[in-house]
Amino acid sequence: MPANKSAPAPDKAVKKPKKKGRRGRLVAITVVLLLVAGIGYGAYWGVSTVRASYPQTTGSLKLAGLSAPVDVSRDANGIPQIYADTDEDLFRAQGFVQAQDRFWEMDVRRHMTAGRLSEMFGQSQVDTDAFLRTLGWHDVAQREYDTKLSPETKKYLQAYADGVNAYLKDHEGSALSLEYAALGFQNDYKPGKWTPVDSVAWLKAMAWDLRGNMQEEIDRALLTSRFSQAQIDQLYPKYPAKRNKPIVEGGAVNQATKEFDAKATPSGNTQPQNGSGANTGAGTGNGAGNGTGTGNGAGNSAGTGTGNNGGTGAGANTGTGTNSASSATRGLKTQLSAVSKSLERIPALLGPNGNGIGSNSWVVSGAHTTTGKPLLANDPHLAPQMPSLWYQMGLHCRTTSAKCNYDVAGYTFSGMPGVVIGHNQDISWGMTNLGADVSDLYLEKINADGYLVDNKMQPFKTRKETIKVAGGASREITVRSTDNGPLISDRDDELTRVGKRAPVGNAAPDRGDGYGISLRWTALDPGRSMDAVFELNRAKNWTDFRKAASHFEVPSQNLIYADTKGNIGYQAPGRIPVRGKGYDGTLPAPGWDPKARWTGDVPQSALPNEYNPARGYIVTANQAVIDPDKYPYLLTKDWGYGARSQRINDLIQSKIKDGGMVSTDDMQTMQMDNSSEIAKLLTPYLLKIDVKDAYVREAQKLLEGWDYTQEPDSAAAAYFNAVWRNTLKLAFGNKMPKELRVQGQCLNVRAANDTGPVDDQDKLVRECGERAPDQAQPDGGDRWFEVVRSILDDPKNDWWKTESRPGRVLDANRDQLLAHAMKDARYELTSKLGKNIDNWSWGRLHQMTLKNQTLGTSGPGLIQGLFNRGPWNLGGGEAAVDATGWNAAGGYGVTWVPSMRMVVNLADLDKSRWINLTGASGHAYSAHYYDQTDKWAKGELLPWAFSQKAVKAATEDTLTLSP
Repeated sequence: MPANKSAPAPDKAVKKPKKKGRRGRLVAITVVLLLVAGIGYGAYWGVSTVRASYPQTTGSLKLAGLSAPVDVSRDANGIPQIYADTDEDLFRAQGFVQAQDRFWEMDVRRHMTAGRLSEMFGQSQVDTDAFLRTLGWHDVAQREYDTKLSPETKKYLQAYADGVNAYLKDHEGSALSLEYAALGFQNDYKPGKWTPVDSVAWLKAMAWDLRGNMQEEIDRALLTSRFSQAQIDQLYPKYPAKRNKPIVEGGAVNQATKEFDAKATPSGNTQPQNGSGANTGAGTGNGAGNGTGTGNGAGNSAGTGTGNNGGTGAGANTGTGTNSASSATRGLKTQLSAVSKSLERIPALLGPNGNGIGSNSWVVSGAHTTTGKPLLANDPHLAPQMPSLWYQMGLHCRTTSAKCNYDVAGYTFSGMPGVVIGHNQDISWGMTNLGADVSDLYLEKINADGYLVDNKMQPFKTRKETIKVAGGASREITVRSTDNGPLISDRDDELTRVGKRAPVGNAAPDRGDGYGISLRWTALDPGRSMDAVFELNRAKNWTDFRKAASHFEVPSQNLIYADTKGNIGYQAPGRIPVRGKGYDGTLPAPGWDPKARWTGDVPQSALPNEYNPARGYIVTANQAVIDPDKYPYLLTKDWGYGARSQRINDLIQSKIKDGGMVSTDDMQTMQMDNSSEIAKLLTPYLLKIDVKDAYVREAQKLLEGWDYTQEPDSAAAAYFNAVWRNTLKLAFGNKMPKELRVQGQCLNVRAANDTGPVDDQDKLVRECGERAPDQAQPDGGDRWFEVVRSILDDPKNDWWKTESRPGRVLDANRDQLLAHAMKDARYELTSKLGKNIDNWSWGRLHQMTLKNQTLGTSGPGLIQGLFNRGPWNLGGGEAAVDATGWNAAGGYGVTWVPSMRMVVNLADLDKSRWINLTGASGHAYSAHYYDQTDKWAKGELLPWAFSQKAVKAATEDTLTLSP
């Protein structure tokens, strides 16, 4: 059978007359934006066009569907507080007001979640749309709306949609947003009506960016081309539970009731989990194995076992099989690299997926605070963008009653009703990414008609999708799915070859035309997360909070809690799968093996939680939820490693020891702590190096007496981070397969898995990196802290050794490599910051630019300049509490940030504080476009008025919406 028959029929093109040529469209856009910017001709018209989208914030407007007038009060920062008499009026007004400030952002988001970006931006987005249609986020959201959500939630969603559409009815083009003025010269796009499902689908985008370890799953498999299984295990060390405390420090699951008890003690063997020998079991010869043995292998394929059909395996490096290890590994590299590239095409609205994306949240009980009641802090770490992902808002019933249930304020998502993080009159809550492994890739044995399961072919589930393209022909695609999920390998020319030579053993089915790759992901099943948002907003106590948490299925988040009565708590929610015996989600699994399927979910009652712990505080910062060795369910193998969380624990402990008390100011100060944990570990070794070169020694002296803080003006922080980057590059980065290295970084290396004649094995090949700079490895996160920690006291460890060419040693041990890194860092910073170290500063290297996520990321600089702002020179750093993240493989630029910060005072809610990354407005040149950014960069917070009296005192503009 020809190979191409394992892919769907070629996509069909529906011909339509083209509008303007690409060059003509670009010229037109440039001309209109020159005018908008007031350059050359038409300055008056340009100003009026810019201002056309500014919202009316005073006086009165009609809003159809209201039952009574609604007031919208805005403070000096343009932050709205809405007052209404019914729930529907409240959410109808929320939709109207968010459309006033952020409709372009809302419109782009809904087109992204529906796989319809091509309708706005043309041919360049077709492949992205095809991948998103294959995932089917919008279809899942529709099923969620139709079958899962409560009638009450549907009523609120419809009211919100009605409010958005009321605004759209009277606004179009530049009156909606400046971006539409530009888009109008490219095509005739006009926004359609907002629907309730548009709001629900946003939760799928949020879940995608927080999906867990899919990238690690791919990376582990790609690493087999250059590293042994033992080496790969060294690069993914075990979570250091004894040094970096998990969120919940005790407790156990009652095996009879399946309920977690935070005060219980684990007894006996709590681990029902086996290793992942199933995924890379028996192999051929030396190098990566290619079997599927599913025995009781411990860890990542290190054990032995009997395959499903009699095959045997002993990890990744030995065994029997039908194909050579080198060809198998090259095939898997190509296939998984293509999967990785397809994943990168999806806009990462929350930030680069991986070890760095996360958040800080902690709560201190009144026993340890100056107020006598809890203080709760939260700062989610997301991608810096313009405008900020968050929209600050208050939603208030003038009088809470059966017909009007809400008195809540906090951070919302434009395009979705309710408050995501914040507080109401009784409780406050925060969120951090739990990091549960909720997705798996499956190899599928496919042909033109179906896929193999348990030695039987099953027919695909198929559907047709038509992608409309602005200025071009529509494209029709066929989406195929297995029982595991959509066949994502259909969405890329390279992915049609997925599994051509995937590493499998004799137990696997004949590869024929190759294997496909499908995706199993909890967010592709309908759930009730939208119900949970409203339940959180009106929760009055711990019981209500936990009920809401039980419905927050995706994305799985750490939920932290405090109430005005003085209680604090934590709940791990989410739908987390239980995998078949022998599978742990760290590597792609064989889809034809029924034993590799998910067998259910971790019971909600068994998920870790605690209420008023004796220590008097709770910290969540993406560390392990609980000691993995003492919990009977596998949540993930890929936790964050706890550098930030332990630093927060230490800061709180140092404050409350000997009866000390934590104030609101203390909480705010902790959020800006920029101490480098890896600097504390590595700097003493760097200072012991005897540097002979005076030029390098001058830089080394910067580290003497340094306190490890990463202030924007710190020369020592700049030099250390450059040394850290170069240390990782020499010890690990240059040894990585090209699929994980930075795009365009070319090296002469030995061929991967070279099994040719001995005389030829020293020959070099030219390989160039393929990974985006913010996704490449080693990224320098706290996983790499642990990797380096494990070899620091082993100066002759092989990782320290480098070669200038095969057989010619360059660095023979730790000290030689560190000296090499210090020299390279000195010359790198000289090229970037100048020869004079007195002029060096971390902030000049570590800059943040806020970019509009569409017109601000491509095109001429003039266009980008209209919408982008910055740069800002920042302090903080990777895995610091002030988590201004950067990727050590890609450079020093900021890739994620604390996207907002809040400190909630449960003793007096009006004394709470908050800040956003940008401002309330999404309109370029509005006074509130980025009016909070300078304060955010300095660690300042704004007062957060909540009571009606405090809001009235802070109000500068009031708009009345009338029926």
